[in-house]
Amino acid sequence: MTFLADPDPTPQVRALYDADVQDHGYVMNLSRAWAHNPDAHDRFFALVADVARSGGLSMRERGILVTACASTLGDSYCSLAWGAKLAAETDDADLAGGVLTGADTGLSEREQAMASWARRVAADPNGTTSANVAGLREAGLDDATIFAVTVFVALRLAFSTVNDALGAVPDTELWATAPAPVADAVTWGR
Repeated sequence: MTFLADPDPTPQVRALYDADVQDHGYVMNLSRAWAHNPDAHDRFFALVADVARSGGLSMRERGILVTACASTLGDSYCSLAWGAKLAAETDDADLAGGVLTGADTGLSEREQAMASWARRVAADPNGTTSANVAGLREAGLDDATIFAVTVFVALRLAFSTVNDALGAVPDTELWATAPAPVADAVTWGR
């Protein structure tokens, strides 16, 4: 499940696991790693939610950003989880599979720009240019939104990095419930 042993079942650990069971029907492998510091998990996701809110990011946009950056990083766990969320949000599994593979068919110009930016930030943040940012502006994003999108992607990359480094493998349930275009697209990671 992960490279770490399960932590002692403190009330905070049980609360984290109980939330998984309530939301997903099982305890996610990544939660077993984050259970070593449930407060960090909660604070982290409060920050992610705050940044998404401040940027006015819809659930569809969040899904596009996470699937684009996770697939670029090679994170199978977040690619599967968020690819499935994006497929459900858009009612279009092919669109979600396309974002995972970099074929952004079906995305608006704004969404294509956001996906491209997420991939660029994930692949080479030092390689970004003012022209890249100008492209985001041309697609309709203002500077506050560009900042929020960038922080959101960076936070998601941090989350993926922790999960990947600690060996959290995608749950069997994720593979079993992911739409075929999403599962077929994810050929990387653990």
